[in-house]
Amino acid sequence: MTKSVLALACLIGTLSPAQAQNVPSDPWAPVRFLAGEWQGAISGDQGTGTATRRYRFILSGQFLQERNMANFPPQTLHPDGSVTSHASFLAYDTARKALVFRLLREDRFNGMYAYSATKSTPSRLVFESVQLDAAPAATKAREILEVVSPTEHVEILEVAEGDKPFTVHSRIQFKRRQP
Repeated sequence: MTKSVLALACLIGTLSPAQAQNVPSDPWAPVRFLAGEWQGAISGDQGTGTATRRYRFILSGQFLQERNMANFPPQTLHPDGSVTSHASFLAYDTARKALVFRLLREDRFNGMYAYSATKSTPSRLVFESVQLDAAPAATKAREILEVVSPTEHVEILEVAEGDKPFTVHSRIQFKRRQP
């Protein structure tokens, strides 16, 4: 009995933390290309404008931090122009076995989204809302990243209320900024 317990303890001790939690060898693979600086053109419910975005790994690579600044020149929706910002943090959730991100926006349309492996492909990443803080209970949202190349992607935010279909809230065509 003692030998069996000792052998089991040795076997458990040889498992890496990733194996013990069923974490993929690189849970960041779908989004690793995002690290760096991006610039883009926005269109959508808020009008047209430009965006700058920066992604960087923080806290020993446990999180991918995103910071975004959007500028809307004077137009019908923004007679004096407008500047908005938001931040998000991506992490690997071992309970969901998926990447999740927490989005924090100035307009308080904050939420948590989870990566949908079943709805995603290598060139189309889908993150679906699991919680939206300042929206009616039946509201759903999803962020879609269409990967054009390692230096270009399109981000689409879609929102649906109740049983209504998703509609595009915003679309940003991003290109990697050259150093």
